[in-house]
Amino acid sequence: MEQSVLNLFALVREAMARATWALLNGDMELGQAVVDGDQAVDEMTAELELLVWSRIEAEDLDGAALRQLVGILLILPELERSADLAEHIAQRALSNTGSEMTPVARGIVQRMSEVAADMWQSTAAAYTGNDADGLELHEADEELDILHDRLTAEIANGEMPTTVTAQVTLLSRFYERLGDHAVNLSRRIAALQR
Repeated sequence: MEQSVLNLFALVREAMARATWALLNGDMELGQAVVDGDQAVDEMTAELELLVWSRIEAEDLDGAALRQLVGILLILPELERSADLAEHIAQRALSNTGSEMTPVARGIVQRMSEVAADMWQSTAAAYTGNDADGLELHEADEELDILHDRLTAEIANGEMPTTVTAQVTLLSRFYERLGDHAVNLSRRIAALQR
């Protein structure tokens, strides 16, 4: 079960990186693959949730085991929602939004993706290493907020078509939410380890 959770962490991080690459490089085929791959994450999440519930119902669990299973149930929605955000980024690649973004906007989006991916990597490592108490994501989350503000300022410059600015505004929010989900997951993981 632990490996399945780690696989979901990896799938989310990979989907985010692939979606960003597709967006910024006009790779519609890769963008479509990320969109299509979201179904696999949804299915894995549903299967894992059923497995957890079956263990809760079938076994006489001690407090620690029950706490671990409930913790997984709390983590799964965060993972699924984050995969959905990566899918939303990939959908913008399908409309070729990246090619119409300013160079500054493209650079900011690239950096937002890197920061969010690092946050996800750290969170997954904390889950496996049982050291979420030492996990500090506040600086990275703050950097995402600053990047969001910079991207908003770039949008306000009016150098991109209106339809593109609307999509870039959404992209900024998607990356910011990916960071928020990583922070939420780190808190849940820390609570599991107490």
